[in-house]
Amino acid sequence: MRIVPFSIPKNLQEAFRVQVDQQPYLYNHLHQHPEIQLTLVKESSGTLVAGDYVGRFHSGDVFVIGSNQPHVFRNDEKYFKRKKIQAHTITLFFDEHTVHPSFWLLPEMKTALSFLKNSSGGCKIIGTKKKVLTDQLEQLAAATGIRRLLIFLEIIEQLSQKKEVQPLATTLTQKNIKAYDGNRLNKVIAFTFKEYNRPIQLAEVAALANLTTEAFCKYFKTRTRKTYISFLNEIRIQHACRLLAEDKTIAAISYECGFTNLSNFNRIFKKIKTTAPAQWRKTKL
Repeated sequence: MRIVPFSIPKNLQEAFRVQVDQQPYLYNHLHQHPEIQLTLVKESSGTLVAGDYVGRFHSGDVFVIGSNQPHVFRNDEKYFKRKKIQAHTITLFFDEHTVHPSFWLLPEMKTALSFLKNSSGGCKIIGTKKKVLTDQLEQLAAATGIRRLLIFLEIIEQLSQKKEVQPLATTLTQKNIKAYDGNRLNKVIAFTFKEYNRPIQLAEVAALANLTTEAFCKYFKTRTRKTYISFLNEIRIQHACRLLAEDKTIAAISYECGFTNLSNFNRIFKKIKTTAPAQWRKTKL
């Protein structure tokens, strides 16, 4: 899906790209690039959209974003309102051309090549592997010369092991959407993040995309593999999970996230999180 075509800046003196971002908020447009992306969230929180996956991200999380996988780390609203809050990430970009194409064909790189070919859906790193990769990414950001290459190889070794990963997207999104379609979809997604806390009619979003309601429903599902209402509800439930950590009633949270009645909120929450809001609160506090 060509959402926002994104070129990772590299120079001739580097075999792969390491990017350290410290800014008020992370890049907030749905985009894609050919490189696989390994991101350590040092300081930040918000909602990650990656293919058909929608979920929260927090400080300390480590994610793999697949090659050409449409994604956006969308910060919570407080990051856009208070510039003194800093979003801090360390990201490694690489692909089958990193170092040299023949490098990945070496017998020793067999499992690494398998990872390259099977990581397109992305994943979240958990357990001991998360701590190891966190340390390695921090070291990589500060390393130079041969040490930098050695740490990169250690990271690839970790990623090649299939344990301690949680897959993100369940389906692969098509890759040949025109750029203007990507701009239209970005407009819809930005609107959803901004307005999720109130009732939204399909006709309103369709008009934003300059489509009829019927055409918009088909357009959105073709490009995201889910209905707009499903996407809207997932955004709302992710924000509800954040609010459940606060001292608010479930009814108040329901209305604050755009649901018009509590029973509908409970039903959708359980469908997405496989547990009721009250039970989810108990397990997370």
